[in-house]
Amino acid sequence: MSLKSQIESLLFVANKPLTSKELAGFLKTDKKAVDEQLAALMQDYTDSDSGLQVIENSDKYQIVSSAANSQVVSDFIHDETSGELSRPSLETLTIIAYRGPITKIDLDRIRGVNCSLIVRNLLIRGLIEEKFDKEKNETYYAVTLDFIRYLGINKVNDLPDYERLNKDESIEKMINAATQVEQVDQTAKTVEPEVLPEESVAAEEAGDEDSESEEDEELDEEENEDEDEEEDEDEDEDEEDEDEDDKD
Repeated sequence: MSLKSQIESLLFVANKPLTSKELAGFLKTDKKAVDEQLAALMQDYTDSDSGLQVIENSDKYQIVSSAANSQVVSDFIHDETSGELSRPSLETLTIIAYRGPITKIDLDRIRGVNCSLIVRNLLIRGLIEEKFDKEKNETYYAVTLDFIRYLGINKVNDLPDYERLNKDESIEKMINAATQVEQVDQTAKTVEPEVLPEESVAAEEAGDEDSESEEDEELDEEENEDEDEEEDEDEDEDEEDEDEDDKD
């Protein structure tokens, strides 16, 4: 894929504006090349009849919906954010309220599904907020003051059973187990199957043949012993018959 195509993909999946320096660092290329491709990408969207566009401010770039479609997008967002929350959204919001600040990856592990769209919806509604931790290089999500005000409580700790659910060990075990499974899966993907040298394979095949030969020899010896025993029994019977004839 071309550098321009890679930049476009990163801008599309990012939930925040990205600088050309950040893009260059992630793509392991120089900033000048990224700047050139960003300019070309912005021109591509301008020249086409696309529903998207690339905007720039203070060296920060983001893919957004086209200004020409602002009304239909505004109507859609209003409808999406003014209606009732769906069950998955309520579940996600509850987890963030009781376990926040929480990273998205832990959120995904607890729910078992990708929560990107739900998180975006909750951010748009102003029920949650995101904060980036530079030391851990992670984005954390927590409920907002609007959420607390909407519930009519003074602080998040006033939520029912907060102390117990905030430190629920079963949830911690679930997250740790999911982390271990992901690590094992990644390890399994990176470990190449062991290939035996040709000499070892030949030695194993020769060993198998020797084992089969030894088994055949043992069977032959057993058959010979049985035949010898039968012959001895026949000779004994003949001698007994002769003794009886002499007596007569």
